[in-house]
Amino acid sequence: MAQRRRCAWIDASAGASGDMLLGALLDAGAPLEAVAAAIAALGVEPIEIRPHQVRRHGLRATKAEVLVQDAAASRTLGDVLGLVAGANLGSAVAAFARDVFLMLGTAEAAVHGEGPAHVHLHEVGALDSLADVVGCAAALDALGLLEPRARVVVGSVALGSGSVETAHGPLPVPVPAVLAILAGRGAAVAAGGDGELCTPTGAALLATLANEWGALPPMRIESVGVGAGSADPTGRANVLRVVLGAALAPAGVPWRCDDLIELEATVDDLDPRLWPAVLDALVAAGAVDAWLAPVVMRKGRPGHVVTALVAEEAVDAATRALFTQSTTLGVRLRPVARRALPRDEVVVSVEGCDVRVKRGLLDGRPVTVQAEYADAAAAADRLGLPVRAVLERAAALSRAAAEAECGAAGGASRAAAEADPEAAGRDE
Repeated sequence: MAQRRRCAWIDASAGASGDMLLGALLDAGAPLEAVAAAIAALGVEPIEIRPHQVRRHGLRATKAEVLVQDAAASRTLGDVLGLVAGANLGSAVAAFARDVFLMLGTAEAAVHGEGPAHVHLHEVGALDSLADVVGCAAALDALGLLEPRARVVVGSVALGSGSVETAHGPLPVPVPAVLAILAGRGAAVAAGGDGELCTPTGAALLATLANEWGALPPMRIESVGVGAGSADPTGRANVLRVVLGAALAPAGVPWRCDDLIELEATVDDLDPRLWPAVLDALVAAGAVDAWLAPVVMRKGRPGHVVTALVAEEAVDAATRALFTQSTTLGVRLRPVARRALPRDEVVVSVEGCDVRVKRGLLDGRPVTVQAEYADAAAAADRLGLPVRAVLERAAALSRAAAEAECGAAGGASRAAAEADPEAAGRDE
């Protein structure tokens, strides 16, 4: 089974900005060195991140102070994307930062009726916003939250009310770019108080990061980070919280919840007689399942798509098996969530021949049974029967045994209740 995936819940009930999220991530354990190195890789004017402890409405929090020069170049979306593309950043960090800036630029362009390539980002293109976005990307990556399987849930976002001064003059709160970013993404929002509580950068960071919106998910908490906003109003704690840990399956479900990786490759030049060996090699390398599907490729060429479900710890071994056993030059990976029935194996006797039967259990009762084909084929050969007949008899015997087990368990429970009615009442 795959390891528990990383999980985070973001409490933005007091608002969200880039520096609030960055402060919370640093407070949750993200290394300042990784954040500073990513920002330095942009090659822009000097930027310093100076986190320090503050109090907001009586609560301790980390304020991520971003120190920049007063004068900085005005940058378009294209300029900012060029900085990110040219920086020596990890692939996940660069991709996340690029997506945030694209979301910001697209929203600003839609609000002001300009083309995305030419829109000037003003506040967004400023050095502090560059530092917030790239710094958050580096912090998220260091905490494992940019992994494909990571689960990030964002609670209701407070937007604020009133008006705010911007490079375009006074704008109503929530500012149009914030609404454009959050619209249609499933985000839950509320006014939350006076002033601008959620900035466009904060909204874009949350919208890019979130794969769910809602309440605290089932998780094993490892750390909690609290990031402070600049103001300290008297009526509320101006903080954003990040709860970090490992995702847990919801309690009480009668099946297993697995996080797996799907490996896939498309091949059009392999001798078809070799495919069974490829599938066997994938299973031997740790795949929980592997299969093949025919496809029609460009110019009408026949091909096959080979797919394997693999736990995280077996990804490299399965990838190696696919490269060595097939002719593919590339393997696609994507995270998948699987719900699997618990299962067991019983042995039944078909006219004196042992046949193993796998059973899928739901609430302790078999809902699917499948006899091992090799055992059934050997029994059929020995008994002079069709293999199909042995498979059917083995399945029937397995179901009958299961009903007998359930009946015996129910009888034992009734007998115990009759022997000690008070104990039975306590169990209920």
